[in-house]
Amino acid sequence: MPSFKIDLSTAVVFVATAPVPKLANAKTGERAMDRETGAGLSTVGLLVSDEGEGNLYQVTIPETGYSEGLQPGMPVKVVGLKARDWENEFNGQKRHGISFRAVAITPAV
Repeated sequence: MPSFKIDLSTAVVFVATAPVPKLANAKTGERAMDRETGAGLSTVGLLVSDEGEGNLYQVTIPETGYSEGLQPGMPVKVVGLKARDWENEFNGQKRHGISFRAVAITPAV
């Protein structure tokens, strides 16, 4: 499925939840890995405020795309944010949604 770039040029972005390792298998604790680089993946909550509206997004990011110390409330810049729709079937039920992925998240200066 194609992915779509998200323009954050007019948005203000804050860390809502600190990065946590993303799991490929919750039962075994296996960490999700980037297929291209082999880097471990993490998930970070971001509050994006733009045009009078604020939204919370859970964004997947490679561990090489952020530095330690991202804390809730910290203003950040997001590089290469993309959205992709997904659909799967689990235990006979169809599920669908939108996933978000970024190349890097850096503290705003």
